Amino acid sequence: MSRLNNVMILGAGIAAGAAGSYWYAHRPEPIATPAAAEQAAAPDKTGRKILYYRNPMGLPDTSPVPKKDSMGMDYIPVYADEADDPNTVKVSLDKIQRIGVTTEKVEVRAISRAVRGIGTVQHDESLLTIVTVRSDGYIEQLFVNKTGQHVEKGEPLFRFYSPQIQLAQADLLVAVRARGREQGVAVGDLDGAMQKLRNLDVPDARIEEVRKTMTNPRTLDWASPATGDIVEKNVIEGQRVAAGDELFRIADHSKVWVVAEVAEADIAEVKVGTRATVTLRAFPAAPHEGVVTFIYPEMMKPETRTVSVRIELDNPDGQLKPGMYADVVFHTGADGGPVASVSDSAVIDSGTRQVVLVAKGEGRFEPRAVKLGRRGEGYAEITDGLKPGEEVVTSANFLIDAESNLKAALQSFGQQEASQ
Repeated sequence: MSRLNNVMILGAGIAAGAAGSYWYAHRPEPIATPAAAEQAAAPDKTGRKILYYRNPMGLPDTSPVPKKDSMGMDYIPVYADEADDPNTVKVSLDKIQRIGVTTEKVEVRAISRAVRGIGTVQHDESLLTIVTVRSDGYIEQLFVNKTGQHVEKGEPLFRFYSPQIQLAQADLLVAVRARGREQGVAVGDLDGAMQKLRNLDVPDARIEEVRKTMTNPRTLDWASPATGDIVEKNVIEGQRVAAGDELFRIADHSKVWVVAEVAEADIAEVKVGTRATVTLRAFPAAPHEGVVTFIYPEMMKPETRTVSVRIELDNPDGQLKPGMYADVVFHTGADGGPVASVSDSAVIDSGTRQVVLVAKGEGRFEPRAVKLGRRGEGYAEITDGLKPGEEVVTSANFLIDAESNLKAALQSFGQQEASQ
């Protein structure tokens, strides 16, 4: 009998304990009485007035009294001095130190953005010369017979025989003799004979030689019309040539062009007169400084979406050789003058707008939308939203921005509850 009583008493105790556990797990939330709300709004030990408590996980849930969430975490108090300005967020000083917040002032500085391109050294087209003849004939002897050979202006290139030049020289001799016999009668014939030789590109020195010696030389040593290097040779010794044939092409390499390809997205930054640094891959330790002299009017390579830009460089020692590759850096924006700017790290870019956090002191930060201009060398131009001298956050700004977004969400949630 006593054993039965013990079992009954034990069962009753277990049932009572289970009922108590069930009630604790499903107990109703405390109702915020006016007294409780007044107690929550009372100052804490630090003297700061508490408005309400927010969910520690960022959920849209507030409480007028201290409480815990489903995971046992304490709700976070929101103080009255944090809600004075809805446009600012306040972070405790110890938290600022823990997350490593750094700031800097908005400064006025010149921003130079480096636009890069790949270029090649090319001939200066204005310094190219073509050697040709104006009459049919034969190359009896070549004095310059190698491509790449350097020639000086006036140096003989080849010995040329032309029946047309021979006939024109004979006409000149006839006119000279006729003028000698009848003074003043054949002046027009003499001038016409001399002009005929000039039209055949015979130099004045040869014309004077014919007049003085009264001879008709069979061949003419053709002189180089320019100083430079033979870049094209289209004739061999003994060849018959026709009037207008290109025999040689001479390039003066004292100046060269560097034609660089600039991406379509960057071409708006490059202008005529923009400074450029050209570094040959063959001579990486010897960069050359120049300026942009021409931007081609059409996209020469649509498959790469690039625009050709020309830079002219002096080449007195011949180091720059056509065909060489070069890395080109265009220093854009350097002539635009100093502007208000901040570090790139200070800008929070959401894709649709750009925001910076302005430090107001005592742990207060104001998110502010800004408009950006040029970027370069790690800085961004501020065209609207900030003034020189204001202090902005440059590191850990994403964490503060998250606090600001959470505060805005809680305020919005509180307004919705009040309206209901």
